[in-house]
Amino acid sequence: MTGRDSGAPGAGRFAAPKGVLEYVPPESIAFEHVMRTLIAAADRAGYALIELPVFEDTQLFARGVGESTDVVTKEMYTFTDRGDRSVTLRPEGTAGVVRAVIEHGLDKAGLPVKVRYAGPLFRYERPQAGRYRQFYTVGAEAIGVDDPALDAEVIAMADEGFRALGLRDYTLEINSLGDAECRPAYRELLQDFLRKLPLDEATQERVAVNPLRVLDDKRPEVRRMVADAPLLIDHLSTAAKEHHTAVKQHLDDLGIRYVENPRLVRGLDYYTKTTFEFVHPGLGAQSAIGGGGHYDGLMSLLGGADLAGIGYGIGVDRVLLACRAEGVEPWSTARVEVFGVPLGDGARRKLVQLAAALRKAGVRVDMAYGGRSMKAGMKAADRSGARYALVLGDRDLDAGTVGLKDLSSGDQDTVALDSVVDEIVNRLA
Repeated sequence: MTGRDSGAPGAGRFAAPKGVLEYVPPESIAFEHVMRTLIAAADRAGYALIELPVFEDTQLFARGVGESTDVVTKEMYTFTDRGDRSVTLRPEGTAGVVRAVIEHGLDKAGLPVKVRYAGPLFRYERPQAGRYRQFYTVGAEAIGVDDPALDAEVIAMADEGFRALGLRDYTLEINSLGDAECRPAYRELLQDFLRKLPLDEATQERVAVNPLRVLDDKRPEVRRMVADAPLLIDHLSTAAKEHHTAVKQHLDDLGIRYVENPRLVRGLDYYTKTTFEFVHPGLGAQSAIGGGGHYDGLMSLLGGADLAGIGYGIGVDRVLLACRAEGVEPWSTARVEVFGVPLGDGARRKLVQLAAALRKAGVRVDMAYGGRSMKAGMKAADRSGARYALVLGDRDLDAGTVGLKDLSSGDQDTVALDSVVDEIVNRLA
């Protein structure tokens, strides 16, 4: 994994853009394992793949995410294409999922619509550890049913993914952002409080557009000023309060520990009712490793039916950092399980055939190419992380045998060529 500044590379050389991580072997093995583990947790709950465009109509995010959010006002990669259309590299996943559900009528085929996705997102941010301009997310959305049990299921999926990786030191924070019944009155109450504070002009404008966003301000001086602000959790409608209580009861039933954070707002405008965030102390300032929430009204806002939704986005890059912080490495760095070392042209031809047969049997195999010596071939076998090496010379070929060496113990057996595939498959079983 590398993150290099573009800087001023030498003549004829290029570097990755500033703020972009590259995952190269062997670090890419860890990245892929984290992503696959998080995806698997959603797969087990019946969430099907949805593959989204990397760029969309800019208005999808302006309307769906919220025009007053930092994401829209400061962080989006927006440009005009050759057709004079304003398009934006996706800064988050939910708006695109909802657009796809509407466009393809997925909500007409039974509810809830359960989908999951994975891939890069883009935000123009100041690069630092855990905050990048291209970052990777595994997300899941359940759309069409307003049920506290579904909210709990989504939270539990994320928790399951973290635990499958071996993480233990994270905390789940939850809150309720109310509903259409209680939000308007609370909005006025909060605005009255905030207008009395000596806020800067930009923040005062935010008070008028979306006062909840002020509670999400990370500046210490603003956080001190809003410390005594009224909290939405104390002004929930009966329905929103019952929903929040039911979500917590389901989490209790599932044995998922959480803490209530009445100031948890998160950065996007579409959240209502349940909102949640997983934070990890080993990541410093960028402590969130994933989060999400419930959204009423986003479907209708984007031109679809008036259906509820619940979802999350998990930062793969940050989860990998959390694994490093805890010293958790549940992945193998081995590229292959078997490595072939041919000694001679005839042996090379035979090992090419054996490698193909082993791959068909589901075994990961590589071999030494380019006429390497025995010493160089065995060094390559060690670097590959293989468990076994197949050592074949012309004399072995004449005898119809091959050397099968256990690279961890150093023991080597002589095995018949016509049975070596079955032998290796049995040993790896």
